[in-house]
Amino acid sequence: MKLVRYGNPGKEKPGLIDADGKLRDLSGVVPDIGPQQLGAPGLAKLRKANPARLPLVRGKPRFGCPVNGVGKFIAIGLNYADHAAESGVPIPKEPVVFMKATSCIQGPNDPVMLPRGSTKTDWEVELGVVIGSRARYVPMVKALAHVAGYAVINDVSEREYQLERGPQWDKGKGCDTFGPIGPWLVTPDEIANVQRLDMWLDVNGQRMQAGNTRTMIFNVAKLVSYVSHFMTLLPGDVITTGTPPGVGLGMKPPTYLKKGDVVTLGIEGLGEQRQEVVAFKA
Repeated sequence: MKLVRYGNPGKEKPGLIDADGKLRDLSGVVPDIGPQQLGAPGLAKLRKANPARLPLVRGKPRFGCPVNGVGKFIAIGLNYADHAAESGVPIPKEPVVFMKATSCIQGPNDPVMLPRGSTKTDWEVELGVVIGSRARYVPMVKALAHVAGYAVINDVSEREYQLERGPQWDKGKGCDTFGPIGPWLVTPDEIANVQRLDMWLDVNGQRMQAGNTRTMIFNVAKLVSYVSHFMTLLPGDVITTGTPPGVGLGMKPPTYLKKGDVVTLGIEGLGEQRQEVVAFKA
């Protein structure tokens, strides 16, 4: 299934994308796409719905984040060997874990706002993993059973805040609008191999990132298992799993986003995003 939430910010309705790519309304089946719908019983209920009998949504409504009520937004850094190299750091021996503020989450096509005074706002296409059931000290062989689905994420980052203003990365990762998620939450049954997905990102039509999840240092199963040893993962939690090379920080000279830029990105089978970069607005 491709599950979505559509409508104006704060008033999104649940929906799904049918086999013909059309948007169908799910609000007669479930009140929302959130933690209660992401476990095995909730997903089973959604699978019983006949898409052809669901109301067709006309026009092109805005898509919001496909999951409501995200409790934790967990991020993994330096998880592609070639990205670690372009960043000038060694390959990590264990996953690098940090947090993105849930207040940065937004729809996949909503504008990205430059923080006040920012000069080093960067882009990062990433595979997002949405947790469907409680996971605590989970072994790798059972980790994927706790995954409700996958989504595209742009891990927008302010590099000065991240790297030059103290040892913690969080300050450069959680600014407002820095967490576009979607357009869809795609359930695992639609993904033949999550470790074989092409991913890309363009800025103003120029290809900046082109990679594949097969080059992850730590795969999805390892990440879910690893993080579950340090915090209990709950339904609706999101893990964003790192980015391939081609970020602005790694260019010579480094290149960053400015007002008016347009970022487009996508992952095979998971859809595409588009964001216009706008100036800070209080």
